[in-house]
Amino acid sequence: MSVDKENNHKKRQQRLKETVDARVEAAQDERGVLQVITGNGKGKTTAGFGTVARAVGHGKKAAVVQFIKGSWDCGERNLLEKFDVPFAVMATGFTWETQNREADIKAAEETWQQAKKFLADESIDIVLLDEITYMLSYDYLNVDEVIECLANRPAHQFVIATGRAAHRKLTDLADTVSEVKNIKHAFDAGVKAQVGFDY
Repeated sequence: MSVDKENNHKKRQQRLKETVDARVEAAQDERGVLQVITGNGKGKTTAGFGTVARAVGHGKKAAVVQFIKGSWDCGERNLLEKFDVPFAVMATGFTWETQNREADIKAAEETWQQAKKFLADESIDIVLLDEITYMLSYDYLNVDEVIECLANRPAHQFVIATGRAAHRKLTDLADTVSEVKNIKHAFDAGVKAQVGFDY
């Protein structure tokens, strides 16, 4: 690399460093963050569980609520329960499996009651609401009640809400919204969901 190119590179990197340093200096607010991970791509639940694992690794107390997911084996649950992470699992499976709206609403409500306890518990640092977006888009849960509960949780508590087609009220309330986009999916090529990678 020529001397001029090297000098130009250093100047660009110095300007970038100054910009990043200024933003880091300005971000001094410490409070719980509501993150929504939505979109049609694979990896929303995985990302949520990754953050829960990170928190537990730092000695934080976590709780997990799984809507939609059934009672089948779950690698993340197998691991995190060993670290005393409580789980509330709807356990009915996918709504197209049950084909019973009344039963699904009842199961969602029961699971939401446990979620509300987690969201009111000052000792819990982070709560994962896995696949809760479906409960709102299918009208299984009252969106205004969910939003009110999230807005009034302990100030230090982090919440991650996952699932496709996140309700506008949820994304409006959120501090961080990430969209996972589907480019390719192995399932479309006939590859089945496999233990240790997909669940």
